[in-house]
Amino acid sequence: MTVGETQEVELSNRSTTTAKLLGVDETRDPIRGAIRKATVNVEIDGIKTTLNCGNYHLPVVVGTVEVDCPITGGYSGNNRREGGPWGLDKDARLRFWPKGYPYIKPGTFVYPAGQRWFASDTQMSNEPVFVDGGELPSNRGIYYHSGLDIGGAEEMVEVVAAADGLVVSLGDDVLPGQETDTPVNERYDVIYIMDRRGWYYRYSHLHSFEGGVELGKRVTLGQRLGLLGKEGGSGGWSHLHFEIKSKQPSGKWGTQEGYAFLWNAYQWENKPSVIAVARPHHFIAAGESITLDGGKSWAKSGKIASYSWRFTDGADASGPSVERTYSKPGVYSEVLKVTDDQGNSDYDFAVVQVVDKAAAASGEDKVPPSLHAVFYPTAGLKPGDAVTFKVRAFRTTHGKETWDFGDGSPPVVVQSDGNAVKHAKDGYAVTTHAYEKPGDYIARVERSNERGEKAIAQVHVHVDVP
Repeated sequence: MTVGETQEVELSNRSTTTAKLLGVDETRDPIRGAIRKATVNVEIDGIKTTLNCGNYHLPVVVGTVEVDCPITGGYSGNNRREGGPWGLDKDARLRFWPKGYPYIKPGTFVYPAGQRWFASDTQMSNEPVFVDGGELPSNRGIYYHSGLDIGGAEEMVEVVAAADGLVVSLGDDVLPGQETDTPVNERYDVIYIMDRRGWYYRYSHLHSFEGGVELGKRVTLGQRLGLLGKEGGSGGWSHLHFEIKSKQPSGKWGTQEGYAFLWNAYQWENKPSVIAVARPHHFIAAGESITLDGGKSWAKSGKIASYSWRFTDGADASGPSVERTYSKPGVYSEVLKVTDDQGNSDYDFAVVQVVDKAAAASGEDKVPPSLHAVFYPTAGLKPGDAVTFKVRAFRTTHGKETWDFGDGSPPVVVQSDGNAVKHAKDGYAVTTHAYEKPGDYIARVERSNERGEKAIAQVHVHVDVP
């Protein structure tokens, strides 16, 4: 829709709603000019409201419908990829569901990664890329994400088909008839599957393909496709890039925002009581303040009783949002604990990348390092089980990583390659640890560069009662 445009929309239950786009507001950071927050003012069946766009926001109820805004037009302006991947020609995209309906039909979609929700770093929807160094100042424009990056342990996490469909691309091979006028962009580490809607599902950076997956053959919901890896254009961090492409109202192929679909599928399959959400990551200059927001967290009971924050400097705070000022460059990981009214808790991490504004403008070697930390298995752990921890540094080859597993055990020192060779099989430093008691543990790892700028990463490990 363009600002000022009104449209009547027919929903999946054959009801209709009338929507008008009143305005678009995009907030950019002063360092890169990247959009950090976008909102739209809309009027839906006479009700005026403001929607937050993308960046881990789910659809919200407005009257008799639920609505979200995946993307606004400004993301195409300084996007590294010409025109952007969304197929949006106007000012904003809105999507509608009847109130109370699932975001995608049950039984047609599953969570594609065999691990716990937010077990590691993610880059979702229109979030600027961070983990592999994509936040660096560059004259090539911003690499805004469009798919759903799910970080995980290389060669350990199972990747499954999120939907039934036909394998139209497998590695470098493409099914005849799929080479043109489709979103297929084949690569040795990628599988494309087309479902009955005509949507194309991209599974990227796979370490390996499952033997039973064949070009031109159908796969079924939940069928194993391969193992998560860091192949192709991963930037060197191990993750599944999962993205859905469909024909958009513009007539172009564009990203069909899938965060809400993942949310639905994970809840159907795992039935969590509470989910903490402290994302997306933040990018600021030293001396600036930022608001950390846990307000996107969720409780099945409908009521979150408390939000507790624990910061890397040892300070504490409470409430769904807090303001913090960072004086020194580095990458910080702030712990959010969310507890519902029945005593169930979950954890997430707000990652804050802080740079010296003047130094950062001169290039990559003046930007603090970052870390990608993972563990496996991420669910079903019992006391005494061996847990594999992996970590890789980015933007420095100086120093070593030090793990604190959060259970009072001695620190463990390892050394990754600093992403010296992106696809190196031994790029991640690997160690194992076993927890002797059930409970929730925050495992923390850190590494500093030659200037003393520190990167901190944390993961939440839950050990079940035997």
